[in-house]
Amino acid sequence: MSQENIYPLIPILMGSRSDMARAQKIGDALAELGIEYELRIGSAHKVPAHVLEILRQYEADPRPKVYITIAGRSNALSGFADAQVMAPVIACPPPSASFGGVDIFSSLRMPGGVAPAVVLEPAGAALLAAKILGLSHPKIQERVAALQAANREKIVADDEAVSAAPRS
Repeated sequence: MSQENIYPLIPILMGSRSDMARAQKIGDALAELGIEYELRIGSAHKVPAHVLEILRQYEADPRPKVYITIAGRSNALSGFADAQVMAPVIACPPPSASFGGVDIFSSLRMPGGVAPAVVLEPAGAALLAAKILGLSHPKIQERVAALQAANREKIVADDEAVSAAPRS
């Protein structure tokens, strides 16, 4: 069976339940692209064995996948997951006002051999995952192309509306 006949999956792994709103934004963007996703919770700091078990289950699943991780402050989850799986990992850390944004560096700096991508906007993380999966799944590629075309058309329509408005 070719890989394009096996429908992909995006596991969204949160560090805690407080990440649910961000995960849902990612899920909503994936749903608009017709991509299946699952939400899971597991802290690399507090329950690493649980996270390993979640990852083992997903890695045993033959479907193509891209993982999206959501963890803030000291983001061990993204690097921990990336070091355990063969599929790409996209970190989408939540903003943190309490640390003035400095905690983002825990998502940007990873040890050698660990390379999750970092995308700060939830819809952007979903789009990157879709583009990756679209490389081997033509229907997803078509949906991404349609989304991009709609985005371009909106900009052009907005420009036409603004440029046609009378000026005083």
